[in-house]
Amino acid sequence: MSDAAPAPRSSAGLQDWGKLVLRVTLGGNMLLHGIAKTQSGVQAISDMLVAKGLPADMVYGVWVGELVAPLLLIVGLFTRLAGLTLAFNMLVAIYLAHAAEVLVLSEHGGWAIELQAFYLFGGLAVACLGAGRLSLARR
Repeated sequence: MSDAAPAPRSSAGLQDWGKLVLRVTLGGNMLLHGIAKTQSGVQAISDMLVAKGLPADMVYGVWVGELVAPLLLIVGLFTRLAGLTLAFNMLVAIYLAHAAEVLVLSEHGGWAIELQAFYLFGGLAVACLGAGRLSLARR
């Protein structure tokens, strides 16, 4: 068998390309949030954790969920675990910062937490689908 990328014309090849697009989109966008937090810090998140009665040290999960997991998604290593990590990270973010918006529509008619939902359910989708053949795990 060849190590070359599958031809996009086949159904399996299209599925692998679709998984790659999902992984890179999800991971790339979340990675930008993680990079922003390396520049601005995570003190505000730590304060939210403490206010909810959670340990402040949980803030280190931000680095895992917004830097490590997205990088793993992009390259396709430990993809299912990275997807679950990202989804869990978003559950915590929704609980800490967006709980009041869960049943709210935005002024334009969309779900107020549609971005958070994209990350949450995208992470779950990647966890279910796996990386596909266009990943470092398959090399």
